[in-house]
Amino acid sequence: MHNEHLTVGAWTKRCYFAGRALMDATLRPFGLGSTQWYVLWHLANFGPTVQRDLGRALELERATLSGIIATLVRKGLLQQTSDGEDQRQRLLTLTSSGKDLWRELPDLSFIHQAAFDGIAETDLATTIRVLRLATERLQTLSGKA
Repeated sequence: MHNEHLTVGAWTKRCYFAGRALMDATLRPFGLGSTQWYVLWHLANFGPTVQRDLGRALELERATLSGIIATLVRKGLLQQTSDGEDQRQRLLTLTSSGKDLWRELPDLSFIHQAAFDGIAETDLATTIRVLRLATERLQTLSGKA
């Protein structure tokens, strides 16, 4: 298929995967994948978080998140403890090693800058508005709203 015939959805997917590939390549020397980075980012920016809430915030399936958490715990980057109020809930906290690694990681904002520098703010705002509306419509149609 020629590039000029790709749909909005196809270009959105290609852009997402190109950014994700660059992110993964940048994080590989640190032994992290992009989803692991998002977990660390959330904990570094929002502090200790209940695992269920983290899954909702990052829009990750429970099984996927459980595997990622287990890996990060095994690496010594985060700690999983019972939440005081509900013993079934797991509270996730960065360990000192996790905080140290977070400080070492490169700033990934260069990916956003490489993709969007020089594009008019009005064009970006329109793109966001259109993709948000399309996403909301599809979620409503599938019953996930």
